[in-house]
Amino acid sequence: MSKKSAILLFLLIISPVLIYFLWPSDEARIKKLIKEGATAVEKEEIDNVMAKVSFSYQDEKGLTYILIKKVLESQFKSLSGIKIEYENLRIEVKEKLATAEFDLRVIATIGSRTGYIIGDLQTPARIKLFLEKERTTWLVIKTEGIIS
Repeated sequence: MSKKSAILLFLLIISPVLIYFLWPSDEARIKKLIKEGATAVEKEEIDNVMAKVSFSYQDEKGLTYILIKKVLESQFKSLSGIKIEYENLRIEVKEKLATAEFDLRVIATIGSRTGYIIGDLQTPARIKLFLEKERTTWLVIKTEGIIS
């Protein structure tokens, strides 16, 4: 066996193992989506927020992708200094569907007044995100708990 053949054989054997350990898990991808989504809201980056939402988003309140975008645009015009705090994240993945539940508090300034706009110090809002995997990307398809 030549040196090139031995190296090629070694790479063929070791590459699936490396891919398995280096490829992020679905839970890690969902955690990243939530973290990036929270950061995008804090920075008021509407396009980055909407990149986490599926075009087929639909919830019981009648919200769709377009309506969420319009609501966020309106809110970003009146809010400033948005700060998002979330904790107690629990993720459950079942094939191409997943849920993420967490406690959420959102603090923002409206005019000269600063306060909680979602949740409060004693009782955060319990949020549940429903996600669907599209290729290797997880997107939010429905939420519960943000709007009552």
